[in-house]
Amino acid sequence: QKNSCVLPEDLKNFYLMTDGFQMTWSVKTDDTPMPLGSMVINSVSKLCRLGGSSMYTLPSAPTLSDLEDDTDEEENGDKPEKPHFDSRSLIFELDPCNGNGKVCLVYKHAEPVVSPDTEIWFLDRALYWHFLTKTFTAYYRLLITHLGLPQWQYAFTSYGVSPQAKQWFNMYKPITINTALLSEEADSFVNKLDPNKVFKSKNKTPVLKRKPPSQPPGSQKSHTSMTSAKTSSLTGNSSRK
Repeated sequence: QKNSCVLPEDLKNFYLMTDGFQMTWSVKTDDTPMPLGSMVINSVSKLCRLGGSSMYTLPSAPTLSDLEDDTDEEENGDKPEKPHFDSRSLIFELDPCNGNGKVCLVYKHAEPVVSPDTEIWFLDRALYWHFLTKTFTAYYRLLITHLGLPQWQYAFTSYGVSPQAKQWFNMYKPITINTALLSEEADSFVNKLDPNKVFKSKNKTPVLKRKPPSQPPGSQKSHTSMTSAKTSSLTGNSSRK
């Protein structure tokens, strides 16, 4: 109501479930946890508008619209029209990105009436705009997919992530950071392991001991009688001698 605009349906449903979102995760280095990933969606109370006030409290201080550069407006070509810090656009901060920039919800057509169409853009520290997604749902999927790794938004810029951030990407999201290589070499990330060799049993087949064939009860009795007859005959012969 304050800014005469309506939240997009997917973002409104998100805020009806939870007032913002924040999740961080760490890695252990030398048994010491070090914060690494951070996923943030500002609460409704922290959806601050950008460009509406001056950057400093001094009188006649410049605003973001004063620092905006329109020289590349004609060089965009087929790229989406970038947002403006003046009254032409309404911009709200979704994620402060730990000081590496700002992810913003942008109403690009605010005159004469605010259009309900919104987009998600990334504003880097040099105040350049980079398009991310058309909907909040698509951005939320990107956020989860990139695990909140440091500077992951810079993967959608022309200059990419820093060398330090690229190391974390290579460790936790190698396919994401090597999308160009993946498109050139389709088999570079294909699992080439042969499951027949990996899961081949190394246990030797146990040798079964053959049991002697069991004799029927009748043959056992005849064998016993023959043995006793031989014994008695031997006894008789010895007594005759």
